[in-house]
Amino acid sequence: MRGRIAQFDMDDTLFDFSGTMIRDLKVLAAPEEYTELDKVTNIRELEDWPYLKARMDMIKRVPGWWRDLPRYEPGWEIYELTKSIGFCCKILTKGPWSKPHAWAEKHECILSHFGEDVEIGIVSGQTDKGNMYGRILVEDYPPYLLAWLQHRSRGLGVIIDHPSNRDFEHDNVVRYDGTNLEEVRTKLQAAYDRESKQHWKELIP
Repeated sequence: MRGRIAQFDMDDTLFDFSGTMIRDLKVLAAPEEYTELDKVTNIRELEDWPYLKARMDMIKRVPGWWRDLPRYEPGWEIYELTKSIGFCCKILTKGPWSKPHAWAEKHECILSHFGEDVEIGIVSGQTDKGNMYGRILVEDYPPYLLAWLQHRSRGLGVIIDHPSNRDFEHDNVVRYDGTNLEEVRTKLQAAYDRESKQHWKELIP
């Protein structure tokens, strides 16, 4: 049913982008840099340093890097829960504008894990996720959730807990930190059951 679509982010939601990037940056790190990488809480901040951005770009260009990203289990737990409720699950991810090979590898990664079980949407770096249709969006990056919620006043956001997003709160967003699956289940079920003009909060006891 079209009205019951759940959109899922890929990087750091279903697949471990940050952990894999830190692992590979350590291979290239000088001794004094190695321990500093263990303190990183937001991988995006590393791109502010030109020499680290250059290393990250080099890593992303390694053949198979995107295709072989490992699963990020918290995101998969929400995916399985969402699917069991009855949502039509779709994966929506951004393809790096300057790395077209990454688009193909992201597609291959998703297919290798999901087969034909899920629809894939890869948008360019110049396209906002905000106008993508769905009752819920599962995401790790607050700006993408906020852009989506601007178009979905009755939508439910699920944010996958990371150190980089722990100061983010929103009335229409529930955080999943691995310990509150039942809370998330209740809100997902409400988002599924609501009528087209009804807010999911009206169904929460």
